[in-house]
Amino acid sequence: MSESLHTITPMPASRQPGCPFDPPKELIEAREHGPISRFPFPDGHQGWLVTGYDLVRAVLADSRFSSRRELMSHHPLVDYGDIEVPPAPPGEFLLMDEPQHGRYRKPLVGKFTVRRMRQLTERVEQVTAEHLDAMEKAGPSADLVTAFAKPIPAVIICELLGVPYEDRGSFQENIDKFLGGEVGDEELMAAYTATQHYLAELVAAKRANPTDDVLSDLFDSDLTDEELRGIALILLSAGFDTTANMLALGTFALLQNPAQLAALRADPALTDGAVEELLRYLSVGKQFARVTLEDVELGGQTIKADTMVILSLSTANRDPERFTDPHVLDLRRQDGGHLAFSHGIHQCLGQQLARVEMRVALPALINRFPTLRLAVPAEEVALRPETADIYGVKSLPVAWDA
Repeated sequence: MSESLHTITPMPASRQPGCPFDPPKELIEAREHGPISRFPFPDGHQGWLVTGYDLVRAVLADSRFSSRRELMSHHPLVDYGDIEVPPAPPGEFLLMDEPQHGRYRKPLVGKFTVRRMRQLTERVEQVTAEHLDAMEKAGPSADLVTAFAKPIPAVIICELLGVPYEDRGSFQENIDKFLGGEVGDEELMAAYTATQHYLAELVAAKRANPTDDVLSDLFDSDLTDEELRGIALILLSAGFDTTANMLALGTFALLQNPAQLAALRADPALTDGAVEELLRYLSVGKQFARVTLEDVELGGQTIKADTMVILSLSTANRDPERFTDPHVLDLRRQDGGHLAFSHGIHQCLGQQLARVEMRVALPALINRFPTLRLAVPAEEVALRPETADIYGVKSLPVAWDA
């Protein structure tokens, strides 16, 4: 493998036909040249693309690489021109550094512990069974996205945050719009604004009449209603969209790997490993961006201060120097430690919830429908574009023997 410095331009906007689970070939080729590449942004900014596991992990743990939104003045796919990017709204801590980030995250840590999320297992089993019952009754075919993958995490996150279930449809639609990468800027901002407005009303209502949910628990802190609205947006978006896409894309991947599907169906003890392997293999949260706060040495290169760095999680999780046969889905894989939930202070707060939902829902689905199969050719499955924040399928038509 050549370690010569590579330049990638432009950032790929789509994946290879017939390879819905692999990162775009340009990113894989960049990793083959070495773990770090030059990347000229569309607006002329000279940035960097990090594709190797060790370097991505190092950057995620290094406070010299900032997550602050107001520093993200360049986009890997779009020329923003002279638009000034504002700081993240109060509470939206994913786009902040310490100490602001910690102020918002710390009150939440105890709400998403492994023990507490495991206590949700019975409820996740209930919700999953209800939706599988409805699928079976309406069958013998369905769009797995709308019948299974979206509603299960939507119900659970609604209940955790105290969002009335009848409001699920509208917030689900709006989240799809501002994270799905397929609507124009005007429609995207309208959906984002509508969600913000709804959450502001929800926080005010709960402040007046608290209930038994995570949002009401935070009223004991010094967080303002505006800050709570931002926190709710982060939890609602992350707790719904990422898991929904993992459930749908994960099912698609299993159906395309029948030997692995059969192994999981035959051996429940494989479930935990299967979930981790699907998270690694699919990496639906494809990439993150950081900005250097000072000159930094990385991978033998000097990265100047105020430079944007794109971190490719999808290629880091397919790095042959870290994972044996990285492009193979192997539910018995032993070399764990994927970065699908990120790393460092921004490691996904709700990762244990996502694991519980996947550990329950995927085995329940494949065992309820032993003849489950795609209802269309694999190449006709509609995929989310690379411009989406979270990768996945837009729909997944499936069928089974009645």
